[in-house]
Amino acid sequence: MSKKTELEERKEGKELYAYQKGAINQIFKLFEEAPDDYHLLYQLPTGGGKTVIFSEIVRQYLKHHNKKVLVMTHRIELCKQTSSVLSEFGVLNKVIDSKAKLDDQNQFSCFVAMVETLNNRLNDDKLDISDIGLVIIDEAHYNSFTKLFKFFSKSFVLGVTATPLSSSIELPMTDNYDELIVGESIESLIENGFLSRANMFTYNVGLTSLVVGANGDYTVKSSEDLYTDNDMLTKLLSAYEERSKGKKTLIFNNGINTSLHVYDTFRAAGYPIAHLDNTNTKKERALILKWFKKTPDAILTSVSILTTGFDEPTVESIILNRATKSLTLYYQMIGRGSRILKNKKEFDVIDLGNNFYRFGPWGDSLDWQRIFRSPNYYLDSLLNDEELESNFRYEMPDALREEFSKSEEVSFNIHETYIDSIRNGESSKVVLERSIAQHAKICVENSEDVYDALALAKLLGEDIDFRINRYTKCISKSTFNFVEWLKGEYRKKLNAYLRSNFDEIFESIHGYAPKE
Repeated sequence: MSKKTELEERKEGKELYAYQKGAINQIFKLFEEAPDDYHLLYQLPTGGGKTVIFSEIVRQYLKHHNKKVLVMTHRIELCKQTSSVLSEFGVLNKVIDSKAKLDDQNQFSCFVAMVETLNNRLNDDKLDISDIGLVIIDEAHYNSFTKLFKFFSKSFVLGVTATPLSSSIELPMTDNYDELIVGESIESLIENGFLSRANMFTYNVGLTSLVVGANGDYTVKSSEDLYTDNDMLTKLLSAYEERSKGKKTLIFNNGINTSLHVYDTFRAAGYPIAHLDNTNTKKERALILKWFKKTPDAILTSVSILTTGFDEPTVESIILNRATKSLTLYYQMIGRGSRILKNKKEFDVIDLGNNFYRFGPWGDSLDWQRIFRSPNYYLDSLLNDEELESNFRYEMPDALREEFSKSEEVSFNIHETYIDSIRNGESSKVVLERSIAQHAKICVENSEDVYDALALAKLLGEDIDFRINRYTKCISKSTFNFVEWLKGEYRKKLNAYLRSNFDEIFESIHGYAPKE
């Protein structure tokens, strides 16, 4: 069978891939063997066709059982998409939204409802659920669904998700589901041509100013303070120009104000960009997404709204302009770029939130069974921001690295040098002295005379700032004025060191004195 896009597959309605058929057989086997009120969770990566799979399950279930089906989603857009796919599978269904009249509910065997609307209708006793045999929960990791379980104590519940890890530490999924079936892995879907491969590019970001809120993730306020800073906006723009320029790009932010700052920054730089958040009207959203679809080099900066229920295969680059402690959100954001096209086998991911270091590569072989059974064990094993940042090393941009091409190694480990100095009973000042000497060495290695070396030293600003920030964390002294003073002093001392020692360093490298 030839490989097709999900859209082509939906048009054919009932034609499924081998791994999708295998999942359906596994699930139906449990239908037959497990109790009527069994709660089953099925995991499949974003882009693997979860909606297609459970639509076929609904079709087959209604064919062989004299009971009805209810499909729950957490957003109205997903309600409509799900209803549409079910219809393509020949399942007559009714969407229960806030405007739906229920006087014809006896004519339908399948209902699609948003969780909050359904909760209201059930509490008002407006929907007859006495003969619901199967309940399907899309994006089951969201906790908003748990309050509805009490209404379906006699129904078989099938939850589907790409990441079987609850959005709340307080409500682990293992409390609500009896068993997890793990579907095809991301790596397998990539190898077999169903998903695009992600090329990950990370840029180290200091996150220790971020505050964790009651929901277990970073607060919008602390994120906005960091990501609306001019240095961070400059880093974002530089990363885009280095890796994504000319590519259709999605930028994810934590906060509307951040997204608006991003919009202004890119617009001022002359790039085609639009901003989208949940305050946009349906009409505005439709116009923006239409523009994004048809514009080859379009950039769309957004807040949360496009993490689920948004499929645009032409996306070539994802920028995570935020940090998150949510594995699910990490996978959802990157998954927006994973759809395949005839000429698209890979896409780029720029990480400006240390998420790659926190969670590992997208598509890494995670043990979902263990995460499902022991979510706290997994969450406790994640490094905190200070631990992450202690392992950072500055990576020169490619263009700058070219200027230092004669040097085999250009990095310097401030933290390691500091630990060594303490063990040897030395003053912490030797850390910066050794750093200056190493900077001077790589400048001289790539210069013909002292003037070349001084010019190269001017290009090291970002590396110098990185080293000073690491150093001040080591000595636990980081007031703004002190850090800024130290950065200025470092630059003066590096220039002075080069002027005084250029000839000596040059001769030690080359074995002969520089030309006069």
